[in-house]
Amino acid sequence: MSVLLRVVLDQTAQVVDADQARAALSLTAGLVTTAPRGCAVAALVPSGAELSLSGVQDVRALPLARRELAAAWQMGLAPGVGGGLLHAPTLMAPLVRHDRANDNHQITVTLWDLCAWETPDSLPKAQVVWQRAMLKRAVRHADAVIVPSHAMAERLGEIAQFGDRIRVIAGAPPEGLRVGEDAAQRRMRLQLPERYVVVTGEGDSLAPGFRAVVRTQADAVVVDAAEGSEPALADVAAAAGLPEHRVHVRGRLDDDDRAAVIGGAAAQIATSRRSSWPWRTVEAMALGTPVVAVDSGVHQDVVADGGAVVDAADLEDATADALESGERRLRVLASDRARAFSWASSAERLWALHAEL
Repeated sequence: MSVLLRVVLDQTAQVVDADQARAALSLTAGLVTTAPRGCAVAALVPSGAELSLSGVQDVRALPLARRELAAAWQMGLAPGVGGGLLHAPTLMAPLVRHDRANDNHQITVTLWDLCAWETPDSLPKAQVVWQRAMLKRAVRHADAVIVPSHAMAERLGEIAQFGDRIRVIAGAPPEGLRVGEDAAQRRMRLQLPERYVVVTGEGDSLAPGFRAVVRTQADAVVVDAAEGSEPALADVAAAAGLPEHRVHVRGRLDDDDRAAVIGGAAAQIATSRRSSWPWRTVEAMALGTPVVAVDSGVHQDVVADGGAVVDAADLEDATADALESGERRLRVLASDRARAFSWASSAERLWALHAEL
């Protein structure tokens, strides 16, 4: 009898977080390709959702749509889920009482960020309430909670009492992420300047990045900006000394556009100190873009020697170096570091975790 690991793919019909949705599918594909002998992968999806992913043995549609599932699972109701080995790539999981010892029922979940606890004002109130409620359920019922960095593991241990159930399994860049032959046309369509630095972060945290760009001959490009945030970000840049005409704010981009933008940048400056997986910084390393990151636990874990991790006060000098004499060195270091992250490797570690449990 084969061992079946079921993965909750709740965003197959309705994408709530594009990065997490992409990660869930990539991890599932990795689980298929790395499945030990006698093991297979299945999927649980909301009612009305469809999934076409090679190698997934079975796709079970649950009786509720995603929104209703989120409410039911928050209350501890899990109709139609059943037992066995189950992994949720987010907190969207049927976290209910189960017998791991006698019935071999296991539930593991992944937490990609701690914004609901550290920066709740950055999220809709309903989302904060839901995430906090689901973490409380995870404390009671999860056999393991996965976070993507050791710094996040330490911080989560301060937030909730998980004991030795916190595990670290990193994420990875999207499969096949590359700068396409039409990258120049994509950047032109997005109306980007010839030389620019991508600055990632949120709100006022971007200020040190903008200040670092001031002394260069490049412009600043902000990606993943929320709708309507351009005036506020322009004010942050102006206060940092960067005039509005040198700031280019763009919202969510698809994989090909994002690769064209990040891969075509002179450097990427990561300013966030949040306890969250740095999606864009990992992508920058994978594309060989020089990375300059504000010192934080997450950046120490993830960027490590793949870029310049410096105090905010040293960001200007580090950025100038990345655009001048240090460019070639940082490109090589970024590419080398990116090889440490793959969905196949993450999947192997998840299989090992369930075997350990």
